[in-house]
Amino acid sequence: MQIVGGHHSEIWTLDVDPAERFLVTGSADKELRFYAIKQDSVDGESVKDGDDSSISNKWDVLTHFGEIQRQSKDRVATVQFNKSGNLLACHVAGKMVEIFRVLDDAEAKRKAKRRVNRKKEKKHGKEATEGTENGDGNIENKGESSTVTDGPIETNKITVTVPDVFKLLHTIRASKKICSISFCPITPKNSLATLALSLNNNLIEFYSIESAETKKTLAIDLQGHRSDVRSVTLSSDNSFLLSTSHNAVKIWNPSTGSCLRTIDSGYGLCSLIVPTNKYGLVGTKDGTLEIIDIGSGTRVEVAEAHGGSVRTIAALPEKHGFVTGSADHEVKFWEYQITQKPGQATKQLTVSNVRTMRMNDDVLVVAISPDAKYIAVALLDSTVKIHFVDSLKFFLSLYGHKLPVLCMDISSDGDLIVTGSADKNIKIWGLDFGDCHKSIFAHADSVMAVQFVPKTHYVFSVGKDRVVKYWDADKFEQLLTLEGHHADIWCLAVSNRGDFIVTGSHDRSIRRWDRTEEQFFIEEEKEKRLEEMFDGDLDNAYENKYVPKEEIPEEGAVAVAGKKTQETLTATDLIIERLDIAENEKKRIAEHQEEEKNNKKAVFQPNPLMIGRSPSDYVLSAFKDVHSNDLEQTLMALPFTDALKLLSYLKEWTSYSDKVELVCRIGTLLLQTHYNQLLSTPAARPVLIAFSDIFYERVKAGSVNRTSQSRIQLI
Repeated sequence: MQIVGGHHSEIWTLDVDPAERFLVTGSADKELRFYAIKQDSVDGESVKDGDDSSISNKWDVLTHFGEIQRQSKDRVATVQFNKSGNLLACHVAGKMVEIFRVLDDAEAKRKAKRRVNRKKEKKHGKEATEGTENGDGNIENKGESSTVTDGPIETNKITVTVPDVFKLLHTIRASKKICSISFCPITPKNSLATLALSLNNNLIEFYSIESAETKKTLAIDLQGHRSDVRSVTLSSDNSFLLSTSHNAVKIWNPSTGSCLRTIDSGYGLCSLIVPTNKYGLVGTKDGTLEIIDIGSGTRVEVAEAHGGSVRTIAALPEKHGFVTGSADHEVKFWEYQITQKPGQATKQLTVSNVRTMRMNDDVLVVAISPDAKYIAVALLDSTVKIHFVDSLKFFLSLYGHKLPVLCMDISSDGDLIVTGSADKNIKIWGLDFGDCHKSIFAHADSVMAVQFVPKTHYVFSVGKDRVVKYWDADKFEQLLTLEGHHADIWCLAVSNRGDFIVTGSHDRSIRRWDRTEEQFFIEEEKEKRLEEMFDGDLDNAYENKYVPKEEIPEEGAVAVAGKKTQETLTATDLIIERLDIAENEKKRIAEHQEEEKNNKKAVFQPNPLMIGRSPSDYVLSAFKDVHSNDLEQTLMALPFTDALKLLSYLKEWTSYSDKVELVCRIGTLLLQTHYNQLLSTPAARPVLIAFSDIFYERVKAGSVNRTSQSRIQLI
């Protein structure tokens, strides 16, 4: 109906007063823009304010009314009228809210009249002063000219402007950045309105707006972190929990979920509770170690530990010290000391560096074996180096991850070490020889934390895919999947009895998961996961634009019943693998024949993987275990280049009388799936010509549907 412009930047918010008189818009400009809303018209003429010149088009709803300069330079985040429409709140992207009083029509006209009268009186005073200075002759001229504008001002001729309707009443400045605002729908008796502010520190403040002042009446504080929870650590008796974020350390009661202490700190990346449960250690992004007195809720000391961020802290089993790893390529061993510094009434915990081990790359994670014999260090080069703790000599290197190892843990008996990586895999290793027992594709995104349940080989893992997974490291099976977080999960802590775990997330929440007495069956959990995977695959199965839409079968024909499963994906991988091996074998055979032509004595050694079969028979054997119903889904997953290789073998396969039906189905499905690409690929023409030469000779008329025959003829 109408497009209205005027702002010089994008419009972030707008609102209409309850009486539908005005529309206000806010942007990054320095002013608020107001538009008058045309009321219902009769016979094409507006009935509002008696303004005959305001109607230019009966479809124009908004007319520009004016602007008001704002006090803040930040962009406008929200503009909102209260329920009665007598107040307007302008919230900027910062800590300030401007409150405007909205006058009704009668008050606005009276204010406009006073403004015009003041302007006229000021003009008269100025003219009188100039007349006195210039003489009596000029007074008469001035008087004559002034009589033109000195007539009585009629109320209905006065033009009402924006400052006559909207008057700045108060300015509210909050302690933190404001996220959103809202007026209370119920108006108190002794004030104009109540305004609620939501701050970025989980605080909600209520302000009572009165004519003379604005005062804060109530504040609701939600105890929790204001940013990502980067680490969680349980005490040895599970009586309290320590968590860190970008600017605070919090002590919690894990049983009740209540916050016991909040201590200001640096950006904590890792944490540890001292075995006495009286102190906590926090490794920060700045490379410092902070010592926290849990009882008093104070930061006792800040020690300069590393030249880079402290990314990991691991306690020594003897309970007399701990180990830290940093981005400065160093692993440091620390000891606890209880000292009393000058000016202190009591003794406090301090730490001292006793040994340093230099590594070749950034240190991401450190783990100590329960017998304090080995120390495992994960580096940025995607390897894990294992050294002897006493001599710091090199023992083993664990390599196999494609991306850096972000987390690891050693079982209580010291037999297994589990690593989680940014390549989405977890690997289970033997600590005695460093052999990889199993590599598991564990999460849909980076694995951020893994931890054994004490005195077992069960493992919990969390990742950026927002789920917690429970594994059996002996049978290499996934037992459970726990969902609940709304964002990336950063950290994990398991109780010493294994009866509950705690996770911290990017959604700023800490969740506790309790072990129940309810039994679950591994096979049922597998079926649930497979069904979820199938549903997800079905949603994306036909997104490829080159795959034709499903066609309705001809009358009397039987449609193929197929569904993408783990078996079909495995069969596709097997076909691709055998195609590559066969192509390499054909090249080796051609090179051998060329050498024989040149009279070179060479003994050809066939590939032992092919078990004496020709390349063609080796590829054909890949279809031996593919069920008839799964053949379509298996071939649909083949890339076009591999499909072209597969077509080149069909002519040779037709010589086997018992494989004619299989060859026809394979050829038909590949032609239907890659029809458009085959037409536009010149390299496919020799393959198609060879295929068409034998297609009609070997196949009876009813063996292939007419659609495939016509497509082959067209190609």
